[in-house]
Amino acid sequence: MTEIETRKQTAALWFRTLRDRICAAFEQIETDFDGPGEPGKFVYTDWAREGGGGGTMGQMKGRVFEKVGVNVSTVHGEFSDAFAKEIPGADKDPRFWASGISLVAHMTNPHVPPVHMNTRMIVTTQWWFGGGADLNSIIEYDEDTTEFHAALKAACDRFDPGYYPRFKQWADEYFFIPHRNEPRGVGGIFYDRHNTGDWDTDFAFTQAVGEAFWDIYPKLVRKRWQSDVSAADKKRQALKRGRYVEFNLLHDRGTRFGIMTGGNSDAILMSLPPMAEWD
Repeated sequence: MTEIETRKQTAALWFRTLRDRICAAFEQIETDFDGPGEPGKFVYTDWAREGGGGGTMGQMKGRVFEKVGVNVSTVHGEFSDAFAKEIPGADKDPRFWASGISLVAHMTNPHVPPVHMNTRMIVTTQWWFGGGADLNSIIEYDEDTTEFHAALKAACDRFDPGYYPRFKQWADEYFFIPHRNEPRGVGGIFYDRHNTGDWDTDFAFTQAVGEAFWDIYPKLVRKRWQSDVSAADKKRQALKRGRYVEFNLLHDRGTRFGIMTGGNSDAILMSLPPMAEWD
């Protein structure tokens, strides 16, 4: 087996392992919640991509998590001629391989912040990592924002003190809704086409981002899950979700990559909230 094939297998296994740990933590939250109804459980659906590879869509609708999707996929094939021109290394050879985890959580209680996280590895004639996480608070709490960013900063600082300010700025610029002239949420980090030339270190950094998310987000959920909710809070939640829909359908790179590479539409669009409103 070649070195790159070994690396592909290692990365794909990690993404699935992280999926298992996150889903277990989320199901435990559902079990521990002191409220009415039955705890949610993830339902997993495998899918195959016609051009090669496939993935597993995991979705849970529960008491704390109104709708959460945690998907993993490993796909391969060839980019279309038009799309190949946009991807590093694909202009020389349209063949690609991509593996990753993608997560979006929409919460029942608007005081609990929705969240997005994904990490991935892509291989053409080049290789790189990408991903990040951002908090999309409906009702903002400065301490939650601070704790979330601190966790991501700690993960970044283990590798390079310049990563966090650079990737935070990238997130601030990327997770922005230009036609609304407003941010999608309270930010986080975003990185793409990350290749320092040292695969082991870059993979370890991507793992650290996933670990940081797995550690901090359940704590934020448990802090706010019993908060009192008013009609005004629910209205604010519905409108904010509408903004989320606009960003994901108009501007999100991951949505476009999934569609352009023939991914599973349900898995790609699992990021959309169960209900949303517009003025």
